[in-house]
Amino acid sequence: MESCINVEKEIEKVLTKFGAFNDHVKRTLTELIEYVQSIQNEFSEIPMTNEVSAAQALILTQCAKRVKDVVTSMATEHRDLHGTVSKSGKAIDKNFVADFASTSNEEVFQGSENVKLLNQETGLSMERQKREPFSELNKILDALKRRDLGPAFNVWAQNNRSKLNEQNSSLEFRLHRLNFIELLQQGVFKQDEAIAYAHIQILMGCLLYLKIGVENSPYHYLLDPIHWAEICDIFTRDACALLGLSVDSPLAVCTNAGCIALPALLNIKQVMQQRLVTGVWNTRDELPIEIDLGRRCHFHSIFACPILRQQSSENNPPMRLIKCPYCPVEQNPTDAKLIHF
Repeated sequence: MESCINVEKEIEKVLTKFGAFNDHVKRTLTELIEYVQSIQNEFSEIPMTNEVSAAQALILTQCAKRVKDVVTSMATEHRDLHGTVSKSGKAIDKNFVADFASTSNEEVFQGSENVKLLNQETGLSMERQKREPFSELNKILDALKRRDLGPAFNVWAQNNRSKLNEQNSSLEFRLHRLNFIELLQQGVFKQDEAIAYAHIQILMGCLLYLKIGVENSPYHYLLDPIHWAEICDIFTRDACALLGLSVDSPLAVCTNAGCIALPALLNIKQVMQQRLVTGVWNTRDELPIEIDLGRRCHFHSIFACPILRQQSSENNPPMRLIKCPYCPVEQNPTDAKLIHF
């Protein structure tokens, strides 16, 4: 309450000064308008053919000077108000602590019912065939969070095995490993099933400690719950990759890329300013240095021919003609090999 009183005092000072300034400005402008109109009426009675006398020129000069003085005076008084306003802002900062976290509530965007209401509020509609892949992925992800490997392992991973292998995904291996660990945690009753299932050397060693419990063995790290969080992240990333989508939103990607690139750009700009070569950067549509944003910010790398400056495409992929330095055999363009990055 005391903080509110302190801020209220500063605001009252601001309002008082604004009120006094407003009254003073209105009164001064009214007097100035009347003064200018009286001169205008006086000059309107003089015939247009007459030349301006010295007395009339003096009156006009005095009128212009008075208008200029009034404008200067009001501008000065208006600038003085800025100090009073800034004091009220400092009083607010001093007496109140800004809690920006309270303005955001993540629970609003969670839960199926809240999501349904948000979708209705947006008024956007999506075709059923476009929603089905995402509905399936969400069901599988919910099952993984419940530690149910069935939907991801028995159906989705097997149906998309060839595509996952093309992008060197470790999802299926991790699903097998978690399934084996689940068998181990059920004790010696699942020993035969675990032996028949295991094909990984590091996991086979866990069988030696099955009677005393894997949690009491050197392999206890395999029981860490973090593996379930990792499998959810890997599944989300691989599933989005198969759909041609990014895991993060475009806004988050741009923000993260900017946060990574800005320090390097600020440093190079400072160096260029010190060496008086800032014009080099302004005259080109490219950065003066290469900035590594990390593999997380790499999307759809495009190869460009260093000679023709022509970008590659699916119909025009990057090719290279390899010539043996010893054999005198002539090369043919049809012998060019496709380059994989």
